[in-house]
Amino acid sequence: MRGPVNLALVLALAGAGVLPTAARGAPDPDRVWHPHVRAAKQYARSRSGDVTFAVRTPGRFAGFRAGHAMSSASVVKAMLMVAYLNRTAVRGRALTRDDRALLAPMIQRSDNAAANQVYGIVGSRGLYRLARRVGMPTFTTMPVWGGSQITARDQTKLFLRFERYVVARHRDAALRLLGSVVGYQRWGIAQVRPKGWALYFKGGWTSTVENQVGLYRRGGRRVAVAVLTAGSPGSAYGRETQRGIARRLLRGLGPASRLAPAPAAKG
Repeated sequence: MRGPVNLALVLALAGAGVLPTAARGAPDPDRVWHPHVRAAKQYARSRSGDVTFAVRTPGRFAGFRAGHAMSSASVVKAMLMVAYLNRTAVRGRALTRDDRALLAPMIQRSDNAAANQVYGIVGSRGLYRLARRVGMPTFTTMPVWGGSQITARDQTKLFLRFERYVVARHRDAALRLLGSVVGYQRWGIAQVRPKGWALYFKGGWTSTVENQVGLYRRGGRRVAVAVLTAGSPGSAYGRETQRGIARRLLRGLGPASRLAPAPAAKG
């Protein structure tokens, strides 16, 4: 039978670094990490404009107004890239210089002229085909691709398993592009990259819209985040909203963080 705890001895051992890290109040490596949704919601409610976000892991989904449809702006360029790579004329061969001359500018520096050309090739049919495959029931596109209607819920569904929706031959190329967005467009969620985690993302913006969707990945662990905003007082304000939400959602996510496993399939 244990005797009474000697508090003085416990404090002395803790100060000497003898006690286990969990006993000293450090994060428990065996504890499953969860997004800090409540803090992110509180912050989102405090911000001006129209704000919606979603976060998805293999075992969890949560969000704030996550099914609210918003104009995509350039976020839809990630879908345009996937639709292009999956075309019958492209999927079975190596990418050419012409392919890369379209896709690299469209993703890495969000070039609109390249996006216009890609949209002219894949058309609305290519985007709707991808949306059906992912399971995006509310997705709609427009004659102008930037007017496509998206939700944070659906975009995290796409990004969580992004490679799954790209033909196997071109998966690495697609991820390389999403992971190499130019430095001067790395604001918002791109400023919140947990140590040891890679980020693959796409942003979109107009005079009234600031959107970002991304996949944080470390080995087989994945966290997808989407933050969509409209009607902010200005671009800097919208980008700070994105950063603030991501910073709260991802608090505590580190190299050793464990994610809740996906639920077992029924039947």
